[in-house]
Amino acid sequence: MAKQQSIVVWSKEGCSYCNEVKSYLEENNLAYETIDVTENDDRRDILEAKYGVRHVPVVEIGKGNVFQAVTEVGIEHLEKALATK
Repeated sequence: MAKQQSIVVWSKEGCSYCNEVKSYLEENNLAYETIDVTENDDRRDILEAKYGVRHVPVVEIGKGNVFQAVTEVGIEHLEKALATK
């Protein structure tokens, strides 16, 4: 049985880049979960520990327990990561 792809968007309120990512995923009928880091510095600490960044958006794409993170800003980076999955 094939494992379904999971997408997690780390974002914050008022972030235009975050909204751009979410809009792209919605337009392409890709389900995603959101983790809001607004007023949650402990969540930014998690991003720093996992990927060495504290900024958002960060998009995690994975199957099962294996995830790849897109930390670069720009839809082209997300498109490339989605194409390899």
